[in-house]
Amino acid sequence: MKHQAKAGQPRLERQEHLLRIRLALERPKQRVLVDVVQQGCEPGLGSLLGRPGRNPHMALDALHTAIMSQRVNWVLDADIRSFFDSVDHEWLLRMVAHRIADPRILRLIELWLRAGVLESGEKQETDRGTPQGAGISPLLANIFLHYILDLWTHQWRRRCARGRVVVVRYADDFVMGFESKADAQEMLLALKARLASFGLMLHEGKTRLIEFGRFAALSRQRRGERRPETFAFLGFTHYCGRTRDGRFIVKHKTEGKRLTRKLTALRQEAWRLMHESLATQHEWFAAVLRGHYGYYGRPQNYSALNGFYREVRRSWLHCLRRRSQKSRRMG
Repeated sequence: MKHQAKAGQPRLERQEHLLRIRLALERPKQRVLVDVVQQGCEPGLGSLLGRPGRNPHMALDALHTAIMSQRVNWVLDADIRSFFDSVDHEWLLRMVAHRIADPRILRLIELWLRAGVLESGEKQETDRGTPQGAGISPLLANIFLHYILDLWTHQWRRRCARGRVVVVRYADDFVMGFESKADAQEMLLALKARLASFGLMLHEGKTRLIEFGRFAALSRQRRGERRPETFAFLGFTHYCGRTRDGRFIVKHKTEGKRLTRKLTALRQEAWRLMHESLATQHEWFAAVLRGHYGYYGRPQNYSALNGFYREVRRSWLHCLRRRSQKSRRMG
């Protein structure tokens, strides 16, 4: 059995190599197609993902403004299980056809969707999921969610809600705010049914309904409960806070899980760079800091940013000391 596995190894590696080449050759076409599809789909799309001049910070600003200015007392922090692997091709193509009339473009998208995936070295045909690593995948996923989520929540809000309802979405990451707990509970049930009709489901372990907003702390204190819970959105943990003069404010800090993963990867790369020149190391660590500050450099996040800087500095010093110790031992 072991011999058979070894004999088949070159064939599997060749298949994976050919797939990588094919994806590389297709990327220029996909970039052109993304521009074409964006022109037809840009008006009305609810998410900020993949749209010219839009970025996650705009979604974060929209969420902050909504909670601060609207009567939000409850937050539904929802997570769709394995969304990008679960998008139904038939439904997606029908939705794209609502926006794009050119049959040549529709056929090209269909070919990419039907290309299949490599699983354990073997090509598997699939009728679900967007192409892995493809530049057009985020845009296709955005179109899909526009129809099954954005338009539907807008209609639900008009027909069923008794109080204020706000929705902020970026890709498959979205948050809903409610004035009424009853509205929030009804939405959660309706959302599960809506997603199920398209072959999707919420991740039960990551989907939560929490009391959050201007009056959450006082309401929980009256019931003898702890401070309001927090929720994560686009890499930040959002929590209820107070300004120096006691006014309510939504604060945010770098999400702990993401920070831990990033620091782990940083230490591993620092170890690999241990014997590189000081100039090379400095350039790499500086680039890490610039990238981190560029995304997480948000108001109220100074403490987490400072903590990240200290960890980067500590990792570099540790790297230099280990290199110095090795040099002395070898000398």
